[in-house]
Amino acid sequence: MFQTLEHFLISWNFEADATQKLLNNLTDESLKQEITSQNWTLGRIAWHTVTAIRIITSNTNLTFEAPNKDYPVPTSAHFIADSYHQASSAFVQALKTQWTDHTMNEEIEFLGQQIPNGSLLMFLIQHQSHHRGQMTVLMRQAGLVVPGIYGPSKEEWAKFGMEAPQM
Repeated sequence: MFQTLEHFLISWNFEADATQKLLNNLTDESLKQEITSQNWTLGRIAWHTVTAIRIITSNTNLTFEAPNKDYPVPTSAHFIADSYHQASSAFVQALKTQWTDHTMNEEIEFLGQQIPNGSLLMFLIQHQSHHRGQMTVLMRQAGLVVPGIYGPSKEEWAKFGMEAPQM
């Protein structure tokens, strides 16, 4: 759980930048990538990640403009990436102007239970990280370059003067 707004914002900035890097590498064609016809496509997961910012925070008193309908999925990768940037920016601005450290301890109902806002914000980051992991697998299957997030990706080791780990 986050205790202070500043601590959350530091974490969010890193995590949102990581998500933005992934979304910026998507192509319109890659949005159709799927594991099976019974699972979400890369585009569906990417768009869900955009809309989840507003959906997950909808039971709070935060007011900001962001997409909140995760279906149908846009067909433009550029639109999805831009929408994420706008949603994240609006979310951060709302937090900075509408919440304080005290707000982090206020409780709301989320998925049938009472939790503090600070826990909801932790869930939001974890939810986003979960979907980033799914996206990276589908990006590889689609033949896209995957940027490093918590360390260099396969293609980035050379930037550090190192060889990528063996397969």
